[in-house]
Amino acid sequence: MPRLGKRGVRDDATGRGLNAEREPAPTILHLAVDSDGCTSARKAAAMVDAATIEKLEAGFSKLAASDSKSLLKKYLTREVFDALKNKKTSFGSTLLDCVQSGFENHDSGVGIYAPDAEAYTVFADLFDPIIEDYHNGFKKTDKHPPKNWGDVESFGQLDAAGEYIISTRVRCGRSLEGYPFNPCLTEAQYKEMEEKVASTLAGLEGELKGTFYPLTGMSKEVQQQLIDDHFLFKEGDRFLQTANACRFWPTGRGIYHNENKTFLVWCNEEDHLRLISMQMGGDLKQVYKRLVTAVNDIEKRIPFSHDDRLGFLTFCPTNLGTTVRASVHIKVPKLAADKAKLEEVASKYHLQVRGTRGEHTEAEGGVYDISNKRRMGLTEYDAVKEMYDGIAELIKIEKSL
Repeated sequence: MPRLGKRGVRDDATGRGLNAEREPAPTILHLAVDSDGCTSARKAAAMVDAATIEKLEAGFSKLAASDSKSLLKKYLTREVFDALKNKKTSFGSTLLDCVQSGFENHDSGVGIYAPDAEAYTVFADLFDPIIEDYHNGFKKTDKHPPKNWGDVESFGQLDAAGEYIISTRVRCGRSLEGYPFNPCLTEAQYKEMEEKVASTLAGLEGELKGTFYPLTGMSKEVQQQLIDDHFLFKEGDRFLQTANACRFWPTGRGIYHNENKTFLVWCNEEDHLRLISMQMGGDLKQVYKRLVTAVNDIEKRIPFSHDDRLGFLTFCPTNLGTTVRASVHIKVPKLAADKAKLEEVASKYHLQVRGTRGEHTEAEGGVYDISNKRRMGLTEYDAVKEMYDGIAELIKIEKSL
């Protein structure tokens, strides 16, 4: 099956490095959260408590004194820190919920997460410059274009002979509207979301029809099969752990895949939903069409968290806008022999070159993971088109060498 890397389909640069009829609004604002998570939303209007301020000040001082190269350190000035440290969202999220991972992990590349959708607005003085830096100059005055999947029939077969492309994958992230993100979710909300997602996915038909496997109570046989298929995600790494993204594990988490194992959904790993379409070979049209069909079907039943300026909202600011990552595993040994040339062509088409198992890994057997780099400021179709055009050019150059 298509490659999914050491941590399955996980590939965001988080620091290592779905309109439809509205369902009844979930009961959120009156649910208290355990003491190690966000404060109760009943107290959202109150000042941030002294213990949180103390943790913020200590963390800020340590980060400032460190040699961290994170975007958090770069943009969390004392002025910005003082302006934001007493703020809360209506979900009760504080600045600490945003920055605690970066405070703890000075080797983060980014160092910040959004504990809920409102955080991008309430803590905009910090998120906006980080978003601009990471997303190639997407300024706070810029507006992400409306969703547009374009003509799904327009993509062809990139490698009909199967000489270069091993597998193709297109994925996107989604958050369920009305729910906070990981740090502020209660155990009851995790369960509620899992049930909602499982029942929604049970309605998928045709090629997308499949099975949902809850992590809770999973049999050893199912677990081993999912591991063998490289589908099973594990409890989060230290960056997610320190962001309070793994509480109540494995409650509320699950994996869905269709019978052909070409469509996969992760429920409550890092984001509420990760939707992945993949298959062996270079038929991008099939892969893209499958994902678009699935996303359009699912968002008719579940409203997704979306912002007019930032696009689709997820836990990590590196994954906003389209949230689309289209990638191939490809062998281009001649071109790869001149890594500078490979990077030059990739840059021209806004492509990101990674090792076989993703970011910060080496190419194994000359196989590279190459994907679109841009996710904000362009449409879903355009993001995938950049990958399509770039890969076609890479293959053309490889053939000429």
